[in-house]
Amino acid sequence: MDSSEAKLYDSLLIVIAVVGIILFYYIITIIRYQRRSLRMNKEKIQAEIDTLEKERKRIASDLHDELGPLLSAVKLQINSLDTNDPGDQEVIGKSSTHIDTIIGKLREISNNLMPNTLVRKGLQKAIEEFVNNNQQTYGLQIKFICEQELHLDQHKEINIYRIIQEVLHNTVKHAEATYLIIKIVIEEDRLLLMTADNGKGFNYFTKVKDNPGLGLRNLQSRAEVMGGELSCQSESGKGTMYTFDIPV
Repeated sequence: MDSSEAKLYDSLLIVIAVVGIILFYYIITIIRYQRRSLRMNKEKIQAEIDTLEKERKRIASDLHDELGPLLSAVKLQINSLDTNDPGDQEVIGKSSTHIDTIIGKLREISNNLMPNTLVRKGLQKAIEEFVNNNQQTYGLQIKFICEQELHLDQHKEINIYRIIQEVLHNTVKHAEATYLIIKIVIEEDRLLLMTADNGKGFNYFTKVKDNPGLGLRNLQSRAEVMGGELSCQSESGKGTMYTFDIPV
């Protein structure tokens, strides 16, 4: 190799090295930008969820601590009315019954907004209570399986509880199912939340592409904010199965 060829070879090496450095820097910049975007999106979702949970907690507290006692006072005043008229007594009795119904509904709404059991006894007991209450309400047979003790931070407990609420809501509203299984398994450093129903099913990918709906978006957002992944298997006439893979 003469001197001119050596210079050309050296020049090519320099050009290749410069192009390689530029490409490497460009790729690193793209990766950093994507990571930053994902982090900012996750922080945005978390902020929205935190705001929503705070508002739910405030409304639940107002219903339980203000409207509940007020209605109880009204009921007491109505029942204290002294009358011998059978018609008036019937009206008082019906009014008292209606107030009892309203108080019961307020407690139910307050508990759905912020379950006391979730705060006091943890996720597992809260899910068991939620399942028992909703089996009676919707006439849906629900089986909850969890053979391990759950010890999670409060954010994850709330998000997992909301996911189960959303899945049940979707099952009742859309699936036309009679049976729902909810199973939680912890494998090493992962929590697997799996649900399956015997409903009519749907085409998941078409649904996500065309019109994901608020329910599916909520499920995806809750999974993402915990650093987890959501997968769905569903076919028409074959029910729907959700799997949430969440790091713990």
